[in-house]
Amino acid sequence: MTEGPQAVTVEAVVAAGKGAPVALTRIVVPAPGPGEARVRVQACGVCHTDLHYREGAINDDYPFLLGHEAAGTVEAVGEGVTSVAPGDYVVLAWRAPCGICRSCLRGAPWYCFDSRNAANPMTLEDGTPLSPALGIGAFTPLTLVAAGQCVKVDPDVPPQAAGLIGCGVMAGFGAAVNTGRVGLGETVAVFGCGGVGDAAIAGAAVAGARRIIAVDVSDRKLEWARRFGATDVVNASTQDPVEAVRALTGGNGADVVIEAVGRPETYRQAFFSRDLAGRLVLVGVPDPSMTVELPLIEVFSRGGSLASSWYGDCLPTRDFPIITDLHRQGRLNLADFVTETIGIGDVEEAFARMERGEVLRSVVLI
Repeated sequence: MTEGPQAVTVEAVVAAGKGAPVALTRIVVPAPGPGEARVRVQACGVCHTDLHYREGAINDDYPFLLGHEAAGTVEAVGEGVTSVAPGDYVVLAWRAPCGICRSCLRGAPWYCFDSRNAANPMTLEDGTPLSPALGIGAFTPLTLVAAGQCVKVDPDVPPQAAGLIGCGVMAGFGAAVNTGRVGLGETVAVFGCGGVGDAAIAGAAVAGARRIIAVDVSDRKLEWARRFGATDVVNASTQDPVEAVRALTGGNGADVVIEAVGRPETYRQAFFSRDLAGRLVLVGVPDPSMTVELPLIEVFSRGGSLASSWYGDCLPTRDFPIITDLHRQGRLNLADFVTETIGIGDVEEAFARMERGEVLRSVVLI
């Protein structure tokens, strides 16, 4: 009889308390149970959502095992798993549709209300359960996830690029293509040109938008936005962005406006930058305490739609391979999102660079 995989102890990036610096901590990763997979992580991006977890802006279920934007290889699978096998190269998704909730059954699995995660907890060495960020926890050499969170992609795409599809790139690309439904010849404005905003710009370019306006307060970020397909840039610290977007769209406003900041002031600017019957997509994640006030007559009279984009309204098994194919065809260069590669012990410093706007994405190589 062949003995199955055993629990292993590894170092991982853990946030122990609200606002406290993250630290490398020994954790225990169990063997995969039924429907689970253990993944050997090769690369994981440093995302704003990880910082939100550290700061307690998501919830207070400390300690958190951070990291969720990752690629690697399946090391072992549990009973009943047929979708992936040891050795498969995968990107980890934080949505794994269940197939049986009311949203899945009505044909919209990208809104799954019971997305799958691993049932067995990863723990500290003393047995304290960890809360993995977005059900993943990938700032570690090994992590345990639901097998449905493992999406096979082309192994020709290096892990530092492929992993970004698991969160930021998918969120922005999907906000443009899936939620905003950018069409051939339309005009698009994107507020916020970090990783998610630039992915939205790239998505709009792939979809055939004729004018893509990048809006930010950082000239550095606006230059980055041009790499991904922005045709025009607006520095909102030196000019009124609403008037600038209108001026660039014949006085009308953009057909699709994507808000990738998640703040009331930028949401209002994005709202008033739309053309009549235009679509506004919120993909920036707001602080739970934030509120926004809009004249109800403007909501009514402008028509169109106001939508939130959850994870780019993606179906990972459909959309991740599409994005890797676009990368291989030279139509969406994932490598351009990677500003730097760092070690697993450098995440706290990467958070500081991210807050200062010095990087598009830091990626931990493991």
